[in-house]
Amino acid sequence: MSIIICPGIHEPKLTENFTSSLSALFTDTSTSKNSVDILIYPTVGYSSLSAFHILQFLSDRLGNEQKAPVMFISFSAGVVGAIAAASLWQILGGYVKAFIAIDGWGVPLVGNFPIHRMSHDYFTHWSSKILGCGHNNFYADPPVEHLDMWRSPQTVQGWWVDLSVGESQLPKRLSAIEFLYMLFMRYEEN
Repeated sequence: MSIIICPGIHEPKLTENFTSSLSALFTDTSTSKNSVDILIYPTVGYSSLSAFHILQFLSDRLGNEQKAPVMFISFSAGVVGAIAAASLWQILGGYVKAFIAIDGWGVPLVGNFPIHRMSHDYFTHWSSKILGCGHNNFYADPPVEHLDMWRSPQTVQGWWVDLSVGESQLPKRLSAIEFLYMLFMRYEEN
């Protein structure tokens, strides 16, 4: 499975930190790093807002492997272009296993694939639900700065909320990187 990373509009070093954390997680666990192909969309200016540019990147990197499963992980402004690109990829015959929006506040999330939101605080989590979210979501508690979700997900503690069982379900405590790994393992097995 390929993981498509769609950063926002910020310093490239933050994305390097995020992908290092993600790669370290796969290395430190029983998952073979070779089974995970991490592709980072090279954001230039406001290109993270462009579904067309992200789709072109996907076609260049995965053209012959269009049916291979992909998981999108997008951040902030990158959620805008990534959600549209994921939908277009699927319309063109690609296979989107899941879409994860990290702090995509204010971005409507609709697609014919599983969608998950991760938020830097409870307010963002709560107020984003009306714009679409999946069953399994995460919010930081205590709240963190917006960029901390991307810079160092291994240090962000919070709650995994499964909305499929309603708001009455007790959330489970874990880190943001553990939540991402849990989702990855779920979709890799299925």
